[in-house]
Amino acid sequence: MTDQETQKPSEDVVVKRFIKYNFFKVAREWRFLGPKEKAVARQEFLTILNRHASDIELQYFSLVGLRRDVDFMVTAGSPDVQSFLGLFSDLVSTSLGRYLETPYSYLAMTRRSTYLGSHSHPGQEGSGPQSLSGSKYLFVYPFVKKREWYSIAFQERQRMMAEHFKIGHKYPKIKINTGYSFGLDDQEFVLSFEGDDPSEFLALVEELRGSDASKYTQLETPIFTCLRVTPVRMLDLVG
Repeated sequence: MTDQETQKPSEDVVVKRFIKYNFFKVAREWRFLGPKEKAVARQEFLTILNRHASDIELQYFSLVGLRRDVDFMVTAGSPDVQSFLGLFSDLVSTSLGRYLETPYSYLAMTRRSTYLGSHSHPGQEGSGPQSLSGSKYLFVYPFVKKREWYSIAFQERQRMMAEHFKIGHKYPKIKINTGYSFGLDDQEFVLSFEGDDPSEFLALVEELRGSDASKYTQLETPIFTCLRVTPVRMLDLVG
């Protein structure tokens, strides 16, 4: 790939960190197990999560009642993509793991956007090891641009993205996390937005629909509204 958007930035701005978004659905059969059996299975699952939390940044979200095809989501962040293999191999090997399906799973890497130019502000993407904050909600979706976007001159794309950023700055309570997936997964990006009020995110997305850059969007679904919870609460909510 030779496009400026997919080229590797200079090493002084690169903070390599991989993010894995893992969405789980609990099989219906799980709900017919006895309370004691489920309690033991949940504790085994929590033990595995705690064991890996020392090496991988894990965060937990529930989607029970928010989507019919997903019950909970675990994000994993690490500078080493291989660390994800051991984590999820251990999780699916548990008693609860035998009842889990993974309808959606996304892999991405963080880096500084080439469209930012000399613009900078505290907490900006790529300025440090990017991780999720403690916001109540996380809105996640894969993202793909139309191929025509990459044939446009970089200066024109940068102009359109500047408009995009300007709209985003009108909603300071919403934080964006952009994951780059070129060559790593099916999508080009994984976008996740953090906030405490879903109505603010709705307003942001609605306004972005009118931007020039949005004309070049090919895919931005499925969209997941995820509620941040403790790992114990995450498992309690599935029954």
